[in-house]
Parts: sequence; structure tokens; C-alpha cells
Amino acid sequence: MSDKMQRVVLARTPEGTPVNEDFALQTQPMPRPSQGEVLCQAKYLSLDPYMRSQIAGRHISGSITPGDPMLGETVSCVLESKAEGFKPGDLVRCFGGWSSHSIHTPKEMFLLGKDFPAPSLALSTLGMPGLTAWAGLHCLARIKSEDTVVIPAATGGVGAVAGQLAKACGCQVIGIAGMTQKCRQATEVLGFDACLNRRDENLGEELDKACPQGIDVYFDLVGGPMLTVASERLAEGGRVLLCGLISEYNSSERIAGPPPGLWIRARAKVFGLVVYDFEDRRQEFLKEVMPLYHDGRLKPHEDIIEGLASAPEAFCRLMRGENNGKVIVALS
Repeated sequence: MSDKMQRVVLARTPEGTPVNEDFALQTQPMPRPSQGEVLCQAKYLSLDPYMRSQIAGRHISGSITPGDPMLGETVSCVLESKAEGFKPGDLVRCFGGWSSHSIHTPKEMFLLGKDFPAPSLALSTLGMPGLTAWAGLHCLARIKSEDTVVIPAATGGVGAVAGQLAKACGCQVIGIAGMTQKCRQATEVLGFDACLNRRDENLGEELDKACPQGIDVYFDLVGGPMLTVASERLAEGGRVLLCGLISEYNSSERIAGPPPGLWIRARAKVFGLVVYDFEDRRQEFLKEVMPLYHDGRLKPHEDIIEGLASAPEAFCRLMRGENNGKVIVALS
């Protein structure tokens, strides 16, 4: 076993959109587990927009300041175990961070079953993004087959799963994405009924055409002006899932939300969606969506990058909106 490990730390607080120089790759002595602990080697690392909010110091999961290691969920392999229930070779899901190796107690790890599909899926379609999509649609919005569902960031980690789950329920699904290529992927690969380009200056008019009876469920992953545009078009009894703020993550300023009258007029229900509230329902989620995955109605949409040293640039691409699916770093 090597006596060195690598990790990525925040070198400085980004001004606006992050750049490579905001991060630093460090080599450190390999940690050793104490009694009751496990040493893990990361195989896959999830990169997510919420990490930018951690850097800004305004995320529920914690904050990151210069010199701190970057946080994040991983699929890791147990190398050495001094804890009951885990043995070398086990694959686990844990918060190993942007690091080649990490130490954990048993309560911080979740075993992946031997029959679990490709390990990266535990960080994407069958992981936290999938759980987020399922919880929002099924537990909060309680979608019905006659609903029209609109999903911005349609080809991202959560949006891609949400669109497919809504289609599996018989809903009409309209996506919104920032590139023509992403719009094509939403319809041709993920099965959305239509996908609009958010850069279209007539986005409101295009939404009117796509949703002539109004929007029944708006799965908000973006915030900003688009939330107002969607709220203006809610059908009576519409549901709004407030889940992400991609439009604000690179900004130090908060954007004012829609006038409350738009939600009152629609008799809307507005939900704040925090995926951690549904962790105890993960097995229920997997039981419901695994058949969809196996019969091809739930397709993975991953953007996999090789090597821990590539993580900063991959994260910067994500925050520029240049990713193509759920961003995952594959470590050797």
C-alpha cells in the first residue's frame, strides 16, 4: 500500500465563476485507521453545483474556506478495516471528498450490494440525484399521468432523471436547457416531449405553445428569472418544487423571487426540496426505480472525467454550464 495520498483543497475563494487556480492538488501522508474505523480508496467522485454554494458559505451541508479540502460524495473501496461489518474489497458510498483516500466510521458508509449495477450509478441515476428527482415528483408534487411537468437544467444530474420518471408516469414533459445539443439529447435520448432553449428571447411564448393548459409541476433547479417566467404560467393547483439555484451559485447577490400573487392566483403549492430529508426512503426509491433502469426506461446520463487532478477543471466546466450530464470523476 502506498504511503501517500492526494486531495484537492480550496486555494482561494472564487470571484464569480470558479477557475482552476482556485484549487490546489496536494500530496499528503496516507492516513491509517484507528480501531472502529475503515480506510477507503475513492473510485468515483460526484461533482455537484451545490459545492459552489458551500464555497460561498451558504449551503445547508457546510462551508468551505481556503485551505479546506473540498467535500463530496464518493463510491470507494475498502482497503483496510478495523470495524465490524466491512472488509477489504467492499464497495461503499460515503462522503470521501475530493481525495484519493479517506477514513470513515461504519455509520458514515453504506454498502453497495453485490447486485448493484455500475458503481458510478450510485452517484447519479440511482444515487442522490435520482433520489432528489423521485422525492420531488412522487413524495411532494405527487405527479399524475395528466400533468404537464416542466424541468429546467433538463440534462443535468437531477433534471435528466426527473424527466424520465415523469415520462414513466405518463406525464407530458417539457425540458429547458442552455444549448441546442442539450435540447436534442433531452428529446432524442431521454424521451422528453419537447425541450426549449433557455437563451431564446421568446422563452415565455415558447412555453405558452408547449403548455397551452399551463404548467402543473415546475421542478425548479435554476431559480432566477426563469422561476418567474414559469410561475406566470402555472395551471390552477400547480406545484412548484424549489430545489436548486444554479443561476445564483456564481453570484454574491441573491435574486428576488416571483411576486407571491402568481402563486396565490394559481392556488399553487410550493415545496422546499432538501434531499437529505428523504435519506430514510432511499431503499423505497431504489425498489421503485430499479425496474425502470433494467427495462431501459431510465437511462443513465453521465459525464465522466478521468483522474483526481482533473476535478477542478471539471467543476469549473460544470459551473460554466458546459457539462453533458451528471459530472463524475473516475479515480484509478
